[in-house]
Amino acid sequence: MAARKKTTRKKAAPRATTGKTPRKKTGISEADIQKKAAEVKSRNARLDSLTVDLIKDTAKTVHQRINKMDKPDLHFPIRSLKNVSYSQKRGYFEIGKQKKTRTLTVNTVKSFAQTLRMMGLSKDLVETNDFATKRDAYYQSKNWEEARFDEQTESDAVMDDIEAMFSVRGVSREQLRFVPDEHGGAVAGNLIVLDPDRETGEVERIDCTRFGSGAYSIPSNVEHLSFQTDAKFILAIETGGIFQRLQSHKFWQTSNCILISMAGVPTRATRRFIRKLSDECRIPVYAFVDCDPYGISNIYRTLKVGSGNAAHLSQFFCVPQARYLGVTPADIREYDLPTHPLQDVDIKRARDALKNDPFFQAHKPWQKALNDLLKMGVRAEQQALAKWGLNYVIEEYLPRKLSQTSQFLP
Repeated sequence: MAARKKTTRKKAAPRATTGKTPRKKTGISEADIQKKAAEVKSRNARLDSLTVDLIKDTAKTVHQRINKMDKPDLHFPIRSLKNVSYSQKRGYFEIGKQKKTRTLTVNTVKSFAQTLRMMGLSKDLVETNDFATKRDAYYQSKNWEEARFDEQTESDAVMDDIEAMFSVRGVSREQLRFVPDEHGGAVAGNLIVLDPDRETGEVERIDCTRFGSGAYSIPSNVEHLSFQTDAKFILAIETGGIFQRLQSHKFWQTSNCILISMAGVPTRATRRFIRKLSDECRIPVYAFVDCDPYGISNIYRTLKVGSGNAAHLSQFFCVPQARYLGVTPADIREYDLPTHPLQDVDIKRARDALKNDPFFQAHKPWQKALNDLLKMGVRAEQQALAKWGLNYVIEEYLPRKLSQTSQFLP
């Protein structure tokens, strides 16, 4: 049987509990650190200036139209999969040309005023080097008299519209100084994060090999960070359980890599952290997720190319260089993994991906994989590999997979 062969085969790698000394990072002087921090600060200053100028220009145009007794308009990209294109050359979803228009009328005066007040709040935050969460912005509006929001869903929608409007000019929500309420994922491995203090500029060196059984937590805003590493790759992991196992057994040490827990669909901060780290350090990204339609078409697809209703963000947050390590439908057969039946929602999600999703339509290997999964009628979790031993994923599965990176799904 195939499974018996795997359990008797010579192990592809030593156990990750060998106690080896972690590899030394590439040397970097204090002067280099300060230079890097200065470059990041200069880049952020340019983006801040651009952001303020765009807000002022938009407000000025509205004011001029009103002075001319014309009805001012604001134009926002339509955020849906129908207004998305996918180019394999760029590697991520791009927002299309369809727009919705908000014109100042008697019926829209409140939402129009709320949009302008939210833009004004963003300008103040940039100019004072501060930030606000979605919840903060909602409560700030309580001082806006008739323009205040009654529910946070209203302020969230206006913030999303503003972000979409400015994203076509290269400005993200984080640059507008609106940050998510949630933090990013967890990081462990061969990486030093250089984190300059917001006020003093003093650089903190955060060594991700020195968190014991814990891990570094990605902050909600990562634009000011830079990195030092000689790791060979980034392993982005769906589940906290698998991340914890690889971290506690120091898989990052024996494989010279960086482990990042996505904890399901990765947050904006997690995706941006992975993108910046991969781009700046020129190292590949491999995704390790469950073999089910949700893991493939939601978690992995969002990491790699973005999503339909947030395609305006893809240029900032997606990781087009990511490749799919597993678990794959072929793995279910080859490793004789325990499975669960596909539910109706799983089947619908897979069929929708094949029929409507530009990413899967552009990649025949993914079409075959999803069709195989539908024919098999089952799904498998990462933890299913524990059938062959708690550390089988460390000792057998990952070493074997990582020796065949050219065979990873796109």
